[in-house]
This record gives sequence, structure tokens and C-alpha cells, in this order.
Amino acid sequence: MRRVALDSAAIGRSSSSLDSRNTSVPGSSSESPPVVAASSPESAPFFSVSITKLIALSTCTLGLYELFWFYKNWRLVRERESSDILPFWRAFFGLFFCYPLFRRVRDFPVQSVATENLPAGALTVGWIVAECLWKLPGAYWLISFSSVLFIVPVQLTAARVNEAVAPGHDRNERFSPTNWVTIVLGTLFLVLVVIGEFLPEQPAA
Repeated sequence: MRRVALDSAAIGRSSSSLDSRNTSVPGSSSESPPVVAASSPESAPFFSVSITKLIALSTCTLGLYELFWFYKNWRLVRERESSDILPFWRAFFGLFFCYPLFRRVRDFPVQSVATENLPAGALTVGWIVAECLWKLPGAYWLISFSSVLFIVPVQLTAARVNEAVAPGHDRNERFSPTNWVTIVLGTLFLVLVVIGEFLPEQPAA
């Protein structure tokens, strides 16, 4: 997993620099259904972020923002369900815990939003496969950046739930100065990486 290079300290740094990944697998039901506590009028049940911001920051942080996305969502789940889950570890081991989160978004009880069509299992498989593509040789490992595309449908559904439950919540659409610095530095780094991948190898002396 390309996230291993971004160790456990990364989530701690990201919560101050970015404004706002159940060991069960698709088809399993080892967890009991969540007990949803009443939310305040302006409390969104899931992490809010625009799709543009999600894709941009995920790409420019080499996927670190996806871990941040998982972490923020698991924090909200813990608060809402009054559970003892550990958001940090559920984000860090996102390969094992992504399906339980996707399922919570799909099964969230809100009558005005049709969430049952979210293919949580298929998106889980797609995200895990994309994450593992960093092991591909040469420049093919860059395909692993497509992993964020499997989070997009989940975020779109979560956004509809948030809008129904908390219409006045902060949608987190603006880029902060820190976000812009991250995007600029990340883009420069990615450009150098891509150039390096396509440069011909120098013959040995």
C-alpha cells in the first residue's frame, strides 16, 4: 500500500494542516447495525468536502487526504454512535475498514434521500484494487491514483445525507491557504516524479 510511506504521523499532521482509511468484508455482517443518535440541526453525520477538493487534495498528497477523509468520517461515526472505535486505526487500516464505512453511508436512515443504490461492496473492491496498483512496474503505478474515484460516489451520497439532515452545515468547498500550498508543492512533486518515470535510463559506465 503506497500509504505505508506516509506513516502514522501523517494523520496527526493532516488534522492541523488540512481543514476540514471493521475488519468485515463485503457481504459479511459481523458488526451489529449502528445505533444512530439524534443529531443537532447543524451537525452533519458525515465529513463534508466538495468533490473537486477531494480529488485535488487526494492526488496532490499522494493519497494522504483519503486517509484524512476516512479518519474524519470515523470520528463522526464514533461521536454519533457513542462507540469505542478508534478512528485513527480505522483510517490507517483502511483496506479492512472501508466497507463498514461505505455501508454506513448507504444504510444511513434518512427518508428524504435514496441511499440504498450505493454499490458499497463494488466500490470497496474497486478502491482496494486501485490501492494495490502502486506495486505495478514503471509508470504503471500511477494508476493507483485512481483510488479516489471509488470514494467519489460515497462522498456524493454522504453529501446528500448531510444536506437532508443538516441543511446549514459547512460544505467545505473552499480551498484554504494551506490547501493551496499543498496543491502547489504536490503538483510540482508529481510533475518531477512523472518526468523521472519517462526519462530514458542512463547506460551504466
